Formats: sequence, structure tokens, C-alpha cells
Amino acid sequence: MPKSKTTHPIDKRRCGLCGKTVKLIKTNCCENWICDDEHKYVLFSYARNSCHRNHSRYTLCAHHYNEGHTGNWKDCKECRNSFETEMYVWYGTNEYNFEKLPNPPAFEPTKCSKCGIVIKLGTDGYTQSGGEYWCEECSAKEIEKRFRRTTASRRRPKGRA
Repeated sequence: MPKSKTTHPIDKRRCGLCGKTVKLIKTNCCENWICDDEHKYVLFSYARNSCHRNHSRYTLCAHHYNEGHTGNWKDCKECRNSFETEMYVWYGTNEYNFEKLPNPPAFEPTKCSKCGIVIKLGTDGYTQSGGEYWCEECSAKEIEKRFRRTTASRRRPKGRA
């Protein structure tokens, strides 16, 4: 005998991102149901374990609302000009959106200025120094090199170059 599919009542509230049905609130920006879980985030952990925090920090929808822009976020020129193209596309198409940006603009991928590896600005770790981007590996090498220079200069007796 075939298993019957479980159906959910139409009025059953669900987080539009993860599907959970308990401890939900509506977003301020788009009034979609989402997990009331921002309290789970540990400061400076960079964890992405909160549906509410992810939507409110990493989407054009929330940015548009928080900045007080008018109209729809999907065609807002102010939002488009707020970010470099790669980040604009990521904020509009990542998994934290209820709706995705239709027809996102094309962009050249960001590459490490030192080794040339592609850096995904929305998800990868990197360091930005002026107009340069360094991948995590090159960032660590550069920081170590600068640290060694600073430490060595502190050991020199005063008055010597």
C-alpha cells in the first residue's frame, strides 16, 4: 500500500527559509514568516545559524527597508548603487531571500591580488587593503610578514636605522 503524503493546512505558519513551524515572527521588510532565532547568534562568531539575522543582514530586501528606500527593492536604483556589483548580486540572490533578484547583472569575479584565486565576496574570507583583495591564505602571509617587520623594528636600539 503506497504511503500517503502528509499535507499541511494552508494557514499553518512556516519559516519561509527553513520551513520550521514554531517560534516565528514576521519580518519588518517583507512581512514573511521567519524563525524568531536571532538570540541564537553568538557575537563575532560569524555563524549563519539564524534565519532572522541572515535575512535582516544579508539581503537587498532588508537593506532596502532599513535604508528607507521607496518602491520595490528589486528595481531600486539606490540599492543598486549601494554595493559593488558582485555583492549586489549576492545580496539579491542568496539563500536568505524569500524572493530572488530577477535578471541579476553580470560581473567579473573578484580575484586575489597576490595569487589570482577567485574570491567569492559573499561567502569567502578575505582582506581588503586599498583597492586590493587578498584571499585568506595570502592575507595570513601578509599579516605575518608585517608582524615580523614590526617586531624586528622594535628590537633595534634607538638611534639606529
